[in-house]
Amino acid sequence: MSSRIDTNLETILDTQLIEVLGRQLLIEQLLRAGIEVAEPLRDRGVDLIAYVERSADGREFAAFPIQMKAASTRAWNLDRKYAEVSGLLLAYVWHIAESEKSIVYALTYAEALAIAVEMGYANSSSWRDGGYYASSNPSKKLVELLECHRMTSERWMALLRRDSHRT
Repeated sequence: MSSRIDTNLETILDTQLIEVLGRQLLIEQLLRAGIEVAEPLRDRGVDLIAYVERSADGREFAAFPIQMKAASTRAWNLDRKYAEVSGLLLAYVWHIAESEKSIVYALTYAEALAIAVEMGYANSSSWRDGGYYASSNPSKKLVELLECHRMTSERWMALLRRDSHRT
């Protein structure tokens, strides 16, 4: 996409379009990593299921639920309700309107919660009272904490292999 098209796209994005484009970007990244993707028919906190087959007979099949958070720029949030979904990966997809700047971060709920604690978000009234925290303008420190969770094809496969031993 050229920067002119990207700029025009950014002005027409609505929340549904952001989610659709974010999901497509995430699916593309997973497929390029050699990971299959399924989309649940109903939205119950899981947006995608990533899976790998370890052997030809399928005996080592492993699947991972993903909750995606897409943004046209940068945004980070955490909701306590996601602690209830076993093995859930949170995928933050940023800059979906600018393909050359697009970033995907993926981490477990526990990893995201550790970041929320380190950033002091877990002390906020929104977290204490409602179990939710959001930032539409992530700080430099938050971005630095997320950097080790920035996904590439190799990192996706390593993350899925690592987490398959936990289930």
